[in-house]
Amino acid sequence: MLATTILCTSGAALAQDASAADGATTDGEIVVTAQKREQNLQDVPISIQALGESRLENAQVSSFDDYQKLLPSVSSQSYGPSQTQIVFRGVTSGSDGLQTGSLPTSSVYIDEIPVTTIYGSVDFHVYDVARVEALSGPQGTLFGASSLSGTLRIITNKPDTSGFSGAIDAQVNKFGKGDFGGSLEGYLNLPLSPAAALRVVGFYQKDGGYIDNIPGTRTFTLDDADPDTNLTVDNHALVKNDYNDVETYGGRIALGVDLDEDWTVTPQFIYQRQLSHGGFLFDPRKGDLNVTDYFPSRNLDRWYQAALTVEGKVGNWDLVYSGGYFERKVDSTFDYSYYTVAYDSYGYYANYYPDGNGGFLDPQQRFYGSDHYTKQTHELRISSPSENRFRLTAGMFYQRQSDTARTTYDITGIGSIPPPIWATPFPASTGDPDTIFMTRVFRVDKDYALFAQGEYDILPNLTLSAGVRGFRARNSIVGFSGIATGSSIDSCVRPSPTPDKVCINIDKHTKQDSYTYKLNLSWNATPDLMLYATLSSGFRPGGNNRRADVDPFKADKLYNHEIGWKLGAGRFTFNGAAFYQKWKNMQFGLVPLNNNGVTNIYNAGDANIYGIESDVSYRVDGLSLIASMAYTDARLGTDFCEIDPATLNIVCRPGVAPAAPKGTRLPVQPKVKGTLTARYEFPAAAENKMFVQASMFFQGGTRSFLTDADFAAIGPTKGFVTFDLSAGTHVGNWKVEAFIENLFDRRGELSRNTYCAITFCGPYRRSYPTKPQFFGLKVGTEF
Repeated sequence: MLATTILCTSGAALAQDASAADGATTDGEIVVTAQKREQNLQDVPISIQALGESRLENAQVSSFDDYQKLLPSVSSQSYGPSQTQIVFRGVTSGSDGLQTGSLPTSSVYIDEIPVTTIYGSVDFHVYDVARVEALSGPQGTLFGASSLSGTLRIITNKPDTSGFSGAIDAQVNKFGKGDFGGSLEGYLNLPLSPAAALRVVGFYQKDGGYIDNIPGTRTFTLDDADPDTNLTVDNHALVKNDYNDVETYGGRIALGVDLDEDWTVTPQFIYQRQLSHGGFLFDPRKGDLNVTDYFPSRNLDRWYQAALTVEGKVGNWDLVYSGGYFERKVDSTFDYSYYTVAYDSYGYYANYYPDGNGGFLDPQQRFYGSDHYTKQTHELRISSPSENRFRLTAGMFYQRQSDTARTTYDITGIGSIPPPIWATPFPASTGDPDTIFMTRVFRVDKDYALFAQGEYDILPNLTLSAGVRGFRARNSIVGFSGIATGSSIDSCVRPSPTPDKVCINIDKHTKQDSYTYKLNLSWNATPDLMLYATLSSGFRPGGNNRRADVDPFKADKLYNHEIGWKLGAGRFTFNGAAFYQKWKNMQFGLVPLNNNGVTNIYNAGDANIYGIESDVSYRVDGLSLIASMAYTDARLGTDFCEIDPATLNIVCRPGVAPAAPKGTRLPVQPKVKGTLTARYEFPAAAENKMFVQASMFFQGGTRSFLTDADFAAIGPTKGFVTFDLSAGTHVGNWKVEAFIENLFDRRGELSRNTYCAITFCGPYRRSYPTKPQFFGLKVGTEF
């Protein structure tokens, strides 16, 4: 699975009818906590964009795909819901998301707790959310967990003791040429006493499908010595229109208790379950939004987070403890038969599988995957009074995350082939006798950190801040990965401790100590204009490769140089930043030839990333105009040399062309991405209100993969422009809204992927599209 790249937008988060629940004051200012203390967005000298509750609601946001198009600082590479890698400002090699590979380059937080896993971010259902904060650039001082390129924070609404309130929202919708869907959402805020309140949120959402699995056949030559021994298969049992439906439900419950005037305790529990069928990438060879799959695909993702936040005062200093336990289980299966097709085209695959009775097995493969993630997080920090001339935030952080991973690639009946035709099938005790390739590993990543960030007002309008984070990272991976013939004790480090597991051929451990820093100077040139300059760094730990003969991959580091401005003049705001980032020892996943499709992680050299980002808003007499745009040019700063076939390691050899030469664009990242929204609200009869809104989204084309050979096989994505429209009315406490997204049903490509190594499956690449035309009606009430 692959990561992305991106731009950034600096901070004018434009509030429309902003309320305290938006994290906004009554005069429209947005309050954020990006620096671990409450601040007006315009006073924060970093590149940040915040989407308040009103804007999230106005844009029909319920998932990551919905709000990422509002954040030019954020892009992604995805295989579908809950299968997404998020990146900021082009910091991606396009190859993250592997169980035994690199950690993500960006982190996702729900309130105070990180929820990023190796597999990617959870697709948190957005409802009753105060705001989404996108912090661009390295955030390793205050946010250490996978914050190399940036941090995405989802801030939920908290229990409120001031009064009873609630809401119910219902929606019916349809993809233009696809299926119907709908949702039902609601929340209740229940004061229990003057010092305690309970907030309960629940939701159910069913998304119709829009990709069709159309009829198809394929023929294999089963015995290369006898071309007449053919097997023809078809997919008639799986033919279905709109087969990529999604069902999501869950909720959260939070209790807020004021122990006294200084101390507050807030426990919270969140649960979400998401089941998707089919695939979310289409095959352009089969037509628009069509595929030809021969085995069923599904992805079941369920997770919960139990969190506790304690806030109080020690003297006049603020003390905050936040701790959480996160558990996620993902089970997936998909059609891997194109691997069979690709290998069979070389004429040496299908005839491997005679059934021992004069016939041959159907050689098509299926993939099964199961991941069980856990994450335990603790942070304790203390902050000096915000009115002091010198202000300090300091603390300590601990995180332990694990992944119990199991993946198999199966061919039905292979376990029953008598020897010596098929050498050594996996033991029946493993439960995988039909498996040809298996990975069963247990991975643990631990982080320990101490951090501090101080601010000093040199003058009333000139502030110097500096921060440092020192940490220790530990990584271990133990288990088995290989083909059935490699599961004998002779090829392993040691036998399995239990009979239901294969032997151990991976047992690797690494440890690293390092630090990140931040230096910032901000100048309030006028009451409305702030200028700032930042030097900061980010760090991502290295790790271990599965193969014993491949070196571990090293840590990569990001060095950020940034200047920015924030102008807030009444109704008008204009924020922006220009940056240069040096990415050293970037981690990259690559499948060497003759490596059984196993991806190794290498350090691909250095990259240089230049960009500028801006965010503009204007509000007057019911009219709101919002524009955000970013330009990012991310390229290799050194040659990425080829793999030495003798050692399977990266070696620069005379006379051998690099896999990607200096100056090659980094993959996935569009040079230009942006959005423009106009909204007009006007009075109707009595005290009712009406509104109309129009939005435009655009982004340029991208390079699909880093190496020249893979890019030649896959090709680039093209730029696109889409439009959204909505209109509605507020009648008392009721609201009715009609909307249409992707008005002209443009088929923009967000990324291109294959289901196996590009070397073999490049001709069968698939495209992850923007959401097709989508329209609906929404009705809701507040009380």
